[in-house]
This record gives sequence, structure tokens and C-alpha cells, in this order.
Amino acid sequence: MTRPLIAILRGITPAESIAACAALIEAGITMIEVPLNSPEPLSSISAMADAYGDRALIGAGTVLAASEVHSVAEAGGRLIVSPNFDAEVIAATRTLGLQSWPGVLTPTEAFAALRAGATGLKLFPGSLAGPSGLRAMRAVLPVGTQVYAVGGAAPETFAEWLEAGADGFGLGTACYVPGLPASEIASRATRIVEAYDRAAGRGIMA
Repeated sequence: MTRPLIAILRGITPAESIAACAALIEAGITMIEVPLNSPEPLSSISAMADAYGDRALIGAGTVLAASEVHSVAEAGGRLIVSPNFDAEVIAATRTLGLQSWPGVLTPTEAFAALRAGATGLKLFPGSLAGPSGLRAMRAVLPVGTQVYAVGGAAPETFAEWLEAGADGFGLGTACYVPGLPASEIASRATRIVEAYDRAAGRGIMA
């Protein structure tokens, strides 16, 4: 079962990447982001894409330039996530046939990102907007716009965010911190998936 959850593996190393990816997929998280300010991020993306690219959507976060989009694509990544809205990054992403998830906080940024061709929107930092901010934005966003809350959403608040109109979530430290063994990544991912399934009323299914 595919869930709208992105695991953010900030700080992961290539040596850890395949085991971490396997643990996440087994737990039910199949969207995986390696921020580009991690050690050798393209090597990690390449390793995970080679091993599990047929079972997961793997790509990069903290993508700030069009040139970085091309590098991620060459490494086998298919997901581009940014902390900000940049029309050139979105254009490069869509030209290469990759998914584009730019960070937005205001309606102005949200509409500009959608006009530029974004696949979906990353509400970031989610802690600043809060569920009430998302609920207000939902009143004006086009029907069907995908919005993932990142930076402020946690398993214990999934239900509140979903009620406000969130479609999914990006999870950083709740899922991974540098040096975490694969067994603990698996445990954390399982708890996240179970919390999401409860909040979404889906039942527990791996």
C-alpha cells in the first residue's frame, strides 16, 4: 500500500542508504528523500535507486538550483523537493519528467508554484502555518491540489492536519537522525505508518 509519506533522510551516508531504504519500504514508506546537504547525497540516491527504484519513489530534498535537478536525475532520482518556490527548479524538474514538490507558505507562493507546473506543494515550515493556516489556504486552492505538511507535522498530530486538508506529510527527525541503525529506522517508520493509518481510518496494513 502506497501512503503519502515522505521519509527525509537528512545526513544519511551512502554506506547506510540501502539498508535504510529497505527498512522504510518494508514498513510501508515508499517516498524517500535525501537532502542535498547530506554527505555524498547523489551516491546515496544512486545506490537506493539502483536497488529499489522499482519499489519506491526516490529523490532529493533541499534542491535549490536547476543544475542540481539534472544531477539528481542523472543519479536516478525521480523526486525533487525544495524548501522554497523557484520557477526555474520546477521547470527543469518537469522537463525531465520528475515530480516537483516546492516549499510554499503563502497563497501567493502556492499559486505561483502551481502555475510553474509543481506536482504538489510542500507546506513549509508547517509549524508556522499550522493546521488553521492550511485550512484557510484550502478555501482558495484549486480542487485536487496535493499539499504535504512538512516541518511541524508529527504522528501525534496527523489527524488534526488531515482534518485541515493535508494530503500527506514529510517526516524528518521523527523518521531518521544521522547514525540511526536500520533496525531503529524500521521501528520508527512502522510507528509512523501505524499512526497515519489510524488517523486516515485505513486500518493497519503494511
